Amino acid sequence: MIITILGGAGLMGAGIIRDLLSDRCIIDITTIRLCDAARPRMEALQAELSDPRIELVDLDVADGAILSAAIAGSDLCINCVPTLLGFQMAIFEAVLTAKVHYVDLGGLGTFTVKQLAEHDRFKAAGVTAVIGCGADPGMSNVICRAVADQLDEIDSIKLYWAAEFVGEENPVLVPPYSISTVLAEYAQESTQFYGGEHVTCAPMSGREVLELPEPWGSCEFMHSPHSEQLTVPLADGIREKGIKEFSWKLHLPHREHEAWVGLVKAGFGDFAEPVVINNVEITPLDVLQKVINRNIERNRDRIPEQDSHEIHFAIGKGRKNGKPTTVRVEVIVEPDPIYAPYVDACTSMNGSIAAQLMLAGTMKPGVWAPEEYFEVSPYFAELAKRKFKVASHME
Repeated sequence: MIITILGGAGLMGAGIIRDLLSDRCIIDITTIRLCDAARPRMEALQAELSDPRIELVDLDVADGAILSAAIAGSDLCINCVPTLLGFQMAIFEAVLTAKVHYVDLGGLGTFTVKQLAEHDRFKAAGVTAVIGCGADPGMSNVICRAVADQLDEIDSIKLYWAAEFVGEENPVLVPPYSISTVLAEYAQESTQFYGGEHVTCAPMSGREVLELPEPWGSCEFMHSPHSEQLTVPLADGIREKGIKEFSWKLHLPHREHEAWVGLVKAGFGDFAEPVVINNVEITPLDVLQKVINRNIERNRDRIPEQDSHEIHFAIGKGRKNGKPTTVRVEVIVEPDPIYAPYVDACTSMNGSIAAQLMLAGTMKPGVWAPEEYFEVSPYFAELAKRKFKVASHME
């Protein structure tokens, strides 16, 4: 099998490649096309992994001919190009034209509705696309499916993600993922599902404090833009159970949360709107990215060892056999040596899981969200192989 990974030298793409080349892989891969604009990063990753199946492809995603050549002949294309760069739909059209199956990591729901609207075209072409297949979205969607499958009738499903660090406080702000994504989560309106319909909610609204086990403790969650709430309440097997409420809420580590709130207060939430400095137009994102990267490099010796703990969970309320029932399904990711080479192993490993399950099974042409495409049991079995702890509770 030939797998093309667009943006493959980035942090998430590199993690996906690591997992595909590991002994956890359930498919036979002959070639991984590592496509990126950053040749030095590609070469460094190829040298580190030292696997002859890696083939380097210089990528200019804005050049349609280069993009098409990178995709052509692949069994699957994994799109790791940052969504907010704006190339999502061009890549989507390119894989449809090439009749190459597709998976991406999502991106705040920015293009989710537009992608789903292409379902009939993909189905007619015999092309399968599963969108939003990282950790959140992705694994989180499958968690919601696991909740829904245990209820006969659904009143609500509330989805949460919390991260916390254990160890000495970091004096340096290190973004957990793309800076533009974090700023968008804090500064932009979100679409939630309340009263049986989608509604627009203000940035950082819906604040809710939950008491979680250590090391998370008391966590304040908030609405943020994501794709799960755009798809889960409308999914087959969930919609017809009467769901009236679905929400997605986020909690970043306490001190980092304060830093991002401060940046939004300072105006960095409008990260793509240029400002003029000495007659030169520059975006706040470019400035912030440069400053944060410089600060990390200058202070690398001050960055302490910290253990990252994540909990992803959904709480569903409804009825089972006519009785009021609450179902909670959670996935906990605790420090383990298996994650050492990864940055955000949860997202990249789940991208790899999605690609492998698609290629190992029978493709279902069309455009799908994860909760409608993947079966819970085999998906959770892949999580367990990667030391993710899955638990389910019903009362």
